[in-house]
Amino acid sequence: MKKLVIATRGSALALWQANHIKDCLEAEHPGLSVDLLKIKTKGDKILDVPLAKVGGKGLFVKEIEEALLDGRAQIAVHSMKDVPTELPDGLEVGIIPEREAATDSLLSVHYEGLAGLPEGAVVGTSSLRRQSQLAVLRPDLKIESLRGNLDTRVKKLLNGDFDAIVVATAGLNRLKLSAPRQEILGPPEFLPAVAQGALGIEYHTANTEVAAMLQFLDHAPTKRQVLAERGFLTGLDGGCQVPIAAWSVIEGGTIHLTGFVADVDGTRPIRMTAEGHVDDAWDIGMGLAGRVLAAGGKAILDEVYARESC
Repeated sequence: MKKLVIATRGSALALWQANHIKDCLEAEHPGLSVDLLKIKTKGDKILDVPLAKVGGKGLFVKEIEEALLDGRAQIAVHSMKDVPTELPDGLEVGIIPEREAATDSLLSVHYEGLAGLPEGAVVGTSSLRRQSQLAVLRPDLKIESLRGNLDTRVKKLLNGDFDAIVVATAGLNRLKLSAPRQEILGPPEFLPAVAQGALGIEYHTANTEVAAMLQFLDHAPTKRQVLAERGFLTGLDGGCQVPIAAWSVIEGGTIHLTGFVADVDGTRPIRMTAEGHVDDAWDIGMGLAGRVLAAGGKAILDEVYARESC
């Protein structure tokens, strides 16, 4: 194969990710030419509504997967946190490169970190996961919806629209974006989205030549972390924009997984842990989800789904 087309969203971050994979492929396979096919997804088109209100799974991937299915592209590069746990027939996310930082970051112009925000400060995020965890730590804050590409969100902060915003650290690192004051929000107090910081490469299951060409990018520890966290998400029947978080760490042959579910105002947080052999990552995630549901998670998620029209 001498040419590949990568389907990608058109945001600055998505293009960085796609170009990163393009550069890796062309360096690994001399003579290979890789082009990008930019696609606007439903999540990119609807920017005046909070994500949770848009509803449905696959807001940022459906149109990209259609390009794989109709042959316009051979591979797609996704942020794994955007990828539903159920894929269209004939497609697989078979390659997971090494993970970037999985944490979130709080950005501000004037204030030092979460503890330094004044009472009633306005914090921008459209993530119910971030909102619920902020409510646990700082119930006095005022959370306002913040949509748009990462660079757009940072500009809104710098323009004075918010006292602080919370975004993924990985995106800041990849695009080299920053604010005058920054604080990492990470485990154990603040858990990331499932598979946050990880990329996934999707392609036709039957396309063994493409799968073989991509194999050098696959990172086994990251893949097992993603399996455990997505197993947890699947067991919760999550995928809509809901307050679910997960974080996994591998030590030797053991994977340690922490799962979190809460109502949006953070008054009923449920946090549980599980561990086991790395080869059982998916089942560990599914098992932890069952325990969380039985401990009150099901009632919480049913309420969120009903209220957010997911």
